Amino acid sequence: MINDSELIINSDGSIYHLNLLPTDIAETIIFVGDPDRVPEVSKYFDDIEIRKGKREFITHTGTVRGKRVTVISTGIGTDNIDIVLNELDALANVDFNTKSLKAEIKSLDIIRIGTSGSIQGNISMGTVLASEYAIGFDTLMQYYRKPYTEPEIQLQDAVVKHFENLSFKPYVGRASQKLLDKYAFDLPKGITMTAPGFYGPQGRNVRSQNIYPDLIRSANSFDIFGRNITNLEMETAGIYALSNMFGHHAISINAILASRVNESFCKNPQEIVDKAIRLVIDRL
Repeated sequence: MINDSELIINSDGSIYHLNLLPTDIAETIIFVGDPDRVPEVSKYFDDIEIRKGKREFITHTGTVRGKRVTVISTGIGTDNIDIVLNELDALANVDFNTKSLKAEIKSLDIIRIGTSGSIQGNISMGTVLASEYAIGFDTLMQYYRKPYTEPEIQLQDAVVKHFENLSFKPYVGRASQKLLDKYAFDLPKGITMTAPGFYGPQGRNVRSQNIYPDLIRSANSFDIFGRNITNLEMETAGIYALSNMFGHHAISINAILASRVNESFCKNPQEIVDKAIRLVIDRL
């Protein structure tokens, strides 16, 4: 039995942060960061049965061509991903009446649609790119035991060797092959770097001094078996690592809005994000 302080249930039976009941979520879940992007996804649903929200966590559940789908905003960063993924797993796999695991454990399909910046000159703004692997430059997975595959171990070792003098050890997660085949069969794929912030942790200097001033240049030159770090964002590694740990399937679809190599930002970001949304909706 799970203690009340470990899994907090609201007075209406919903889970603490997301404010959702187990029946409110589908087994296919789309993640977006921005709460305002939830209706930009759900406008493509054939119908919407659930509209709920609390804090930055806005949820719509409906159907697309007869398939039940949930879209939920996670907010920014892997700290929020920790909340969202743990609570979604509990909604799917814990009996809230007995506070015990269900006899049959479900595996959710999680599709992140997010914005990102490229760190390779051959990836142009407007590209929609799928993350095959993600490297976490945050500390989330210091608190969890995650099984690692041999390719993940090799990638992690190469990252630690390449990025010298880091005060932390990056972690690695991998996309679901099932979802790569379904949603990204014709998309460019890459290795995504996940940072715990937008400014210093992504090598930006507005009015600060950075401990790792060469972060982007180092990321740009990373190579393992002829493969590079392609893009930089703030959630994917946490989504992949926790999904790998829980046994869920996850994929991150990145709308490339900026080039950190050319120091430029696109002029039509909403159009590029909508292209990524429509791609996912068409392939549900």
